[in-house]
Amino acid sequence: MAPRFLIVDDDPDVLKAAAAALAREADRVETAISPEGLDAQASAYDAVLLDMNFAPGQRDGTAGLDTLDRLQAADPALSVVLMTTYGGVALAVNALKRGASDFILKPWRNDGLVQSMQAAAAQTAERRASGRALNLDELERRAIARALMLYEGNVSHAAAALGLTRPALYRRMERHGL
Repeated sequence: MAPRFLIVDDDPDVLKAAAAALAREADRVETAISPEGLDAQASAYDAVLLDMNFAPGQRDGTAGLDTLDRLQAADPALSVVLMTTYGGVALAVNALKRGASDFILKPWRNDGLVQSMQAAAAQTAERRASGRALNLDELERRAIARALMLYEGNVSHAAAALGLTRPALYRRMERHGL
């Protein structure tokens, strides 16, 4: 069965573009211009594409991260892909540490967006089928792997982005088989 996607962004043009990119890959693509009330509908979707900023001039991603927390509390199995125009490595790492499935910068490449949302929907399906959400160890492993990828294997930079010392990162990498 094709997945059900929700796209949340305050820019109607972004909603249209993302919906058009995902339409052929989904059973249903719905859009919302605000994150308000989404937690009540969380289980109706297989993946959510969520903007991180909803107020003019806002660039810190707080609104998106807070919404991510609410969605995870409502449905721990639901995968959320965060997107922003104002992305930095620290924000991406923070989003992944807090449980985001992926992090996309606007403007995106349609094939990358589709791939990310398909992976998120597959992850949601796997979690729902097994009846479990990601545990903290898995979240930590993914955050470390993503930081290492973002910094092309540079352990010093990855450790700094994660707020760890190099020895602490090495221990965690060993524990997670990275």
